[in-house]
Amino acid sequence: MNKIRLTAFASIVASLVAAPVAGAQAPAAKTASAPVRKFVKPSDAELKKKLTSIQYAVTQHDATERPFNNPYWETKEPGIYVDIVSGEALFSSLDKYDSGTGWPSFTRPLEASNIRTKTDRFLGFARTEVRSKHANSHLGHVFDDGPRPTGLRYCMNSAALRFIPVERLVAEGYGQYLPSFRSEKR
Repeated sequence: MNKIRLTAFASIVASLVAAPVAGAQAPAAKTASAPVRKFVKPSDAELKKKLTSIQYAVTQHDATERPFNNPYWETKEPGIYVDIVSGEALFSSLDKYDSGTGWPSFTRPLEASNIRTKTDRFLGFARTEVRSKHANSHLGHVFDDGPRPTGLRYCMNSAALRFIPVERLVAEGYGQYLPSFRSEKR
C-alpha cells in the first residue's frame, strides 16, 4: 500500500473516531478556477498552490475530511455546489439534506453528466466512489440508504466543493440554474 493510500486511510479512521474540535474553523476555501467550457486540468504543482492542503488531499489523493467539522455539512443557504478544481456544477441545495453523517449529503446530482462513479474497495469492501467528470476530483461516495425520491445519499467532502449562493449564480456564470430556485418543486 502506498503512502498516499495509508494517509487517506489514516484520515478516514481519524475522522471516524475523533471528536470535532470545539470552535474550530475550516481553512478558507480557495478556488482553482472559474466555470470553464473547455476545462484543462492544472498541473499538480499548480493545484498544490491553488488549493488548501485538505482540498488537495481530498480531490487529488482520495482523502476524507473530518465529519461535523467542515464548511458545508450544515449549510442551508440556497445555491449550487461546484467542483473546487474545475468549476463543473455538481449539486444543488434543493437536493441537500441532513443525513446525520457530518458531511454534506444530496439525493441526486444537479448535472449527472458531470459525475462519474467507480467501485472503491480501499476499506476492504465495495463502495461506490463519486468523482467529477472533467477534473477527475474525488468528491465522496454514493450509498443506497438515502431518502425519497431517489433513495440515494451522495455523501460528499466539503473540501472538494465550492458553494455558490443563488444571488451569485448569474455573476459567476451559472445563471442557467437560477429558474430551479424560483419554483416550489424540483
